Amino acid sequence: MIVIKNILLIFILVSFAFCCNAQKHDETLIRRLENAEKEAILQGDTIALMKLMSAQIVVQNPENTIIRYDQVMDRIKKGKINYTSFNRTIENIAFIKNIAIVMGSETIIPKSSSPQTDKVITRRFTNVWMKENKTWQLTARQATIISIK
Repeated sequence: MIVIKNILLIFILVSFAFCCNAQKHDETLIRRLENAEKEAILQGDTIALMKLMSAQIVVQNPENTIIRYDQVMDRIKKGKINYTSFNRTIENIAFIKNIAIVMGSETIIPKSSSPQTDKVITRRFTNVWMKENKTWQLTARQATIISIK
């Protein structure tokens, strides 16, 4: 009986360690994807964004409107989403099954056609990544402006 209990305990510990390593790996990957998405936005790289974003993405943007994939890409192409600087601080990543929820703050400096050109905008964000067929894609996003200086 003691042998069975010890084997069961070892199995539980190994399972827990495997689970923790898998989540740590996923967190590292999500941080890399967050950075890749930020850099693609900064560079206006719609090809990279096509790989990172789900075609079904839903965005609650800082202008208080809900937009979809085509509208995001259109705004980038037209220069409406166009920054001289874009910094992101991730404060929390939570995993629920095949979903990663990323929360934090961003500081951007818009350029070109924005009414806030060259102003420092600080906002809070939430990005939702979904894993399908072993691939993480940005599926939902919300951003709220908290200050403009």
